[in-house]
Amino acid sequence: MRSVTRLAVARVLSVLGHPVLLLPSVVMWAIAARDAGPSVMRAAVLASLAAATAVAVFSWVQVKRGAWTHADASVPSERRQLNRFLVPLLWGLALLLAVTGQPLAVVLGMVLGGAMVVCAQALRRQMKLSLHVAFAVFAAALMWPHAGAVLSLLGLALAVSWSRWVLKRHTRAEVAAGWLAGMAAAGVWVSLAG
Repeated sequence: MRSVTRLAVARVLSVLGHPVLLLPSVVMWAIAARDAGPSVMRAAVLASLAAATAVAVFSWVQVKRGAWTHADASVPSERRQLNRFLVPLLWGLALLLAVTGQPLAVVLGMVLGGAMVVCAQALRRQMKLSLHVAFAVFAAALMWPHAGAVLSLLGLALAVSWSRWVLKRHTRAEVAAGWLAGMAAAGVWVSLAG
């Protein structure tokens, strides 16, 4: 019974920490905390929701047509396909945000999201870097300098790390690599845009 409860909690945490759900929420929260104005809020939220929707639809279609076993894209070939979809999507949205004159913080968020996926793709032969964890750690940086929000989101990132390991989606090394990728992106974002 304990293992069933443990797995159920891990699944809930994994879903709550999924980048498709987590990032649009954190982006809205971060923009509101910065009082960036309605046009920036609209652009950032629309870009985040567009990315999230595109990923959700792409994953759903892949599962529906039998190309993937699960929307998590845990099989190496599925992960490769997802990564190849994500990078142009995120960098294309970053370019669109840049040409429409959005603030550096918004553009850089998309660029760094794509960079974390490139990192995962580059390491694919050695490991399956946890993008759940990387994006959860990066999400915490978006709330800088609001310490309470940053710490809360880092707590969520720890919970997501545990869930990905318990669900056997990643090894400890892959979770740690996700932390490193997320912290690297967070460091760049805070130093340039935070």
